[in-house]
Amino acid sequence: MEKLSHIQGSIVSIPVNDIDTDQIIPARFLKVTDKAGLGKAAFCDWRYLEDGETPNPEFILNNPDYNGASVLVAGDNFGCGSSREHAPWALLGAGFQAVVSTDFADIFRNNALKNGLLPVVVDADTQQQLFSLADEDPSTTVSVDVEAQTLTLPDGRAVRFPLDGFSKYCLLNGVDQLGYLLALDEEVQAFEARNRQRVVTTA
Repeated sequence: MEKLSHIQGSIVSIPVNDIDTDQIIPARFLKVTDKAGLGKAAFCDWRYLEDGETPNPEFILNNPDYNGASVLVAGDNFGCGSSREHAPWALLGAGFQAVVSTDFADIFRNNALKNGLLPVVVDADTQQQLFSLADEDPSTTVSVDVEAQTLTLPDGRAVRFPLDGFSKYCLLNGVDQLGYLLALDEEVQAFEARNRQRVVTTA
């Protein structure tokens, strides 16, 4: 997992509530265990016409004006549905570093953080402002500071978002849960050595 401390990027909006994980990455793609290439399957059933290959000209991610957007602004209750980890994999593969919504499904949020995708919770007014900005100007950029836990809008207004301490540490240092534990290997070994000595002494 790469370190994530700051995001400066353009936004694209999908103002739809209750976008579930099957819409983010349909179940037929869950057979793979490799993240490579999943970005092309993100929002597949919306992104392509019935043949599964022809881009749907009406879907926002097929609009070249939004190419390179790294921040997705979505409707309420984003990531509901199943617990598939492929959902954040697909979003990361599509180039997104953060998703902004008023709330996220707990399992999706946890999976996203474990994979380096930042879920940013904002109030409804900020969400609506971002929807409008994205529609009015595809070049609109925002700034996200992971350390400060702030999303800064083009007008300079900074909105603070929640982020637990452990997830922040992992994002800033580019480690997942396993990586965090492996980094403590020397301390674990020292603890076990001390514990063995105590067992021998008291036996």
